[in-house]
Amino acid sequence: MANIDTDEVSIKLRSRGIDLTRKAISITNFTGSKQEKDFSEPSNCEGFGRVRYFKLGATEDWPQNPLPILPAAKALGLKPDSQIRAQVFQNSVCNWRCWYCFVDFSLLKGDEKHSSFLTADQLIDLYLKEEDPPLMIDLSGGQPDLTPEWVPWVMESLIKKGLHEKIYVWSDDNLSNDYLWKYLLPEQIDMMLGYRLYSRVSCFKGIDEKSFSLNTKAEPDLFFNQFKLCRRLIDTGFDLYGYITLTAETSTDFKSAIPRFLDLLQAENEMFPLRIVPLEVKMYNPLAPRMNTTLEDMMKGQYEAVNVWEEEMNKRFSVEYRSKPITEV
Repeated sequence: MANIDTDEVSIKLRSRGIDLTRKAISITNFTGSKQEKDFSEPSNCEGFGRVRYFKLGATEDWPQNPLPILPAAKALGLKPDSQIRAQVFQNSVCNWRCWYCFVDFSLLKGDEKHSSFLTADQLIDLYLKEEDPPLMIDLSGGQPDLTPEWVPWVMESLIKKGLHEKIYVWSDDNLSNDYLWKYLLPEQIDMMLGYRLYSRVSCFKGIDEKSFSLNTKAEPDLFFNQFKLCRRLIDTGFDLYGYITLTAETSTDFKSAIPRFLDLLQAENEMFPLRIVPLEVKMYNPLAPRMNTTLEDMMKGQYEAVNVWEEEMNKRFSVEYRSKPITEV
């Protein structure tokens, strides 16, 4: 199967994912989806939302994940707990097809059967109608940065309703495009930077060109673009964190690939590896029909990779730095 033409697909899916006239975003409706089978509780907000519990705990021999628990607790002035409850909304478009994605691929192409255009005010009204709405809203996807207007529009709605000092906003992206700077007005970026209760996370999709392309179905050279986009987000001034998926074939020379990845990242920002959390890929309902021997091998490979990742991080950073809360790096 040919690799995705990321630029061409991004343009097409952006047109399906946003209505600029109405200031509306195509939002996934989870009703009847395979993804819904993995929810710990039923979807809410008339099917357009779900409550997610982000947990610090990890499986044995895998690093704990403090995201977004520690950034949210710090912003909200709360004592950090082992988990945080969040209201999640997903936009319905994504320009890559990561095999381990817990979202049905049918929910990533702006299909009107599984999504509807909603304004930020409509989303926030649905959220506020829920009993005991969480103090955190997670704007996820999909790829939210195909429709970067979504975050400032939600912020505008929260400010209008006097909730901007009460509700923490978290968004993610896959480091695939520069749409944030291409389509947002400077004052919208300034709003995002000035919204005190906002942080974002970017996900690196593999440790080298081959694993990146196998993971995303994108061209291998776009592996390097991730580092440049990460640097640009940092330089813009966002409170930025990172994930990395370490899925790679077990034949990979991890002791070479992971140091090279960290060299590339530290060339852009020396300390940012300390703000990155390896994500363990697990089996979800939407994954089952996608699996084959190569992907099963890559899932095994992540467990070799994470050991090398931890070893390399220990070489590069002192115990003092590694023991700092991720929000203090």
